[in-house]
Amino acid sequence: MQPKKLDKQGKEDLKKELKQYIKKGSTVYTALGQSPSASGMYRHIKLLVIKKDRIMNLSYSIAQLTEWTYKDKTSSIGVGGCGMDMGFHLVNTLGYHLYDDGYAIKHQWI
Repeated sequence: MQPKKLDKQGKEDLKKELKQYIKKGSTVYTALGQSPSASGMYRHIKLLVIKKDRIMNLSYSIAQLTEWTYKDKTSSIGVGGCGMDMGFHLVNTLGYHLYDDGYAIKHQWI
């Protein structure tokens, strides 16, 4: 199920909600939802945070905000491309959406 497109107010509300879980300077953890495609050009990446000793998968909400493809089967975001750290790219993009600064959020693979 693809996330519904949000209007401007919907995006602002979602940003406010996500900022409760992802503070400036905090770490977002990335995990592969499945092995990269045979070509190596596409992968499913989960975006996880730890809140009150619980691991939370925020991939669906982040896919809504960034308008990237959500993959129901793996509860991940579909990311195309190669030649760079695509998890970093995803978190960097999230930083721009939340804080207008791609380096506002730290990133770590698990």
